[in-house]
Amino acid sequence: MSKIKGILIVAFGAVSYGVLATFVKVANNNGAHTGVLSFDQFLIGALVLTLFVILQKRKKKVTPKSDSKSIIKLLIGGTSLGFTSTFYYLSIQYIPVSMGIILLMQTIWMGILLEFFIAPKNVTKLKVIAGAVTIVGTLLATNVFAEDFDLDITGLIYGLLAALSYTATLYVSNHVAVHLKPMTRSMYLVWGGLIAIAAYWNLELITYFDLETLWKWGIFLAVFGTIIPPIAFTRGLPVIGTGLGSIISALEIPVSILSAHFVLGELVSPVQWIGIGVILGSIVLINLKKHG
Repeated sequence: MSKIKGILIVAFGAVSYGVLATFVKVANNNGAHTGVLSFDQFLIGALVLTLFVILQKRKKKVTPKSDSKSIIKLLIGGTSLGFTSTFYYLSIQYIPVSMGIILLMQTIWMGILLEFFIAPKNVTKLKVIAGAVTIVGTLLATNVFAEDFDLDITGLIYGLLAALSYTATLYVSNHVAVHLKPMTRSMYLVWGGLIAIAAYWNLELITYFDLETLWKWGIFLAVFGTIIPPIAFTRGLPVIGTGLGSIISALEIPVSILSAHFVLGELVSPVQWIGIGVILGSIVLINLKKHG
């Protein structure tokens, strides 16, 4: 695979992630329950990924065996994936999608902070600067300096919880059972996410479940949230590298904001766009050296 093709594949995965929140909000506005949407997304995604893994195993290629210890670690680690979607989807019930994605991106400095405690030698001055730049960009992007600034505290808490969960997800994705094939790891992580969603919403899933939500929204969210991105990233990232991949993946931010603008009519001020640009710049700053 050529590098350009790898870039396009990773970009497609990022764009897929970017449209999710907007359509979750559209589904909410049409009466769909947030918990049911999350459950449907992960259930369909887990089943499809499982099918792909089974088909992979039928090929006559030698694949690393999935030992029980690795499977358990991935399932437990995957719960963070389920909590990320749950908290993210809950946050956009209280705040605009454009605010939700900005709060989710707080994982940039949260990830640096986590790395400081786990592997302090890897925390460079450049990363610290990038983390600080992210915070400045967030203040601008959330329009905190505007006279009419008003951010729902519940949405803020859910948004930050989503960022914490996403930070854990990224750590698990990069450090747990890395000897297994990417598709296999993605499958177990999504099953772990499904377990977390079922545990969080429990009886509400039975109360509000309906087949219309499953076929009308669940399939769409599964395709763009738990099927296309893992496949795109596992195929494209090995070709272009993690550094450049992280930069390309940041396309999720402007795509999410633009889709919210065109579909939901959310407005973003020039100052907010500057803040978004600053956050994107911090992502480039962290990964530029890796790419080079």
